[in-house]
Amino acid sequence: MEKGTATMKLTTTTQVSVDGVMQGPGGPDEDERGVFERGGWAHFDNEAGTVMDEIYQRADAFLFGRRTYEIFAGSWGTWDDPGDSPIWTALNTKPKYVASTTPFDPQWVDTTVLAGEVTAAVGELKAKPGRELQVHGSGALFRWLLVNDLVDEINLFTFPVVVGQGTRLFPDTGPDTALDLVDSRATAGGVTIQVYRPAGRPQYATATAD
Repeated sequence: MEKGTATMKLTTTTQVSVDGVMQGPGGPDEDERGVFERGGWAHFDNEAGTVMDEIYQRADAFLFGRRTYEIFAGSWGTWDDPGDSPIWTALNTKPKYVASTTPFDPQWVDTTVLAGEVTAAVGELKAKPGRELQVHGSGALFRWLLVNDLVDEINLFTFPVVVGQGTRLFPDTGPDTALDLVDSRATAGGVTIQVYRPAGRPQYATATAD
């Protein structure tokens, strides 16, 4: 690596409801785990869409969990180039990596399945020169990366809706993590977009005697 060349930071981007649901933001057919009939709750306005485009334009590689990879491969991977989509261009021209516990034959061009020790494989990817190694959706992978201190930055798109059921981004019980707020904005349509950096363990208040 040339001196002064930055290595890739691992960034995650997730769409969640106010009550933390991440399942099926785009539609009911996107993620059918369990009896989930409330897909399609994430409604992008122009500003939120522009921010998402900008995120994808910073990607030099993508890392997916198996389930999210198959959703993306069956949609973005099969659509013709619309000619004006930064998301389509990034996903179809940048290398893609899949963390999967079971071997499979990926059909999407330029996809590598990470076999063996995933922690080491992700560390090797992050050590490559580039801007961002991006994780989109992929809830189980996101939680695993966070626990293993591999996440550098979190993009959280929170939509103004309480979905009331479905898979949530964070489990009911899990490790605790302090976050530094790097950027925050609200769009005209009520979508809030926060950028966080993990900052170790939280500090908890302790009871003091009067």
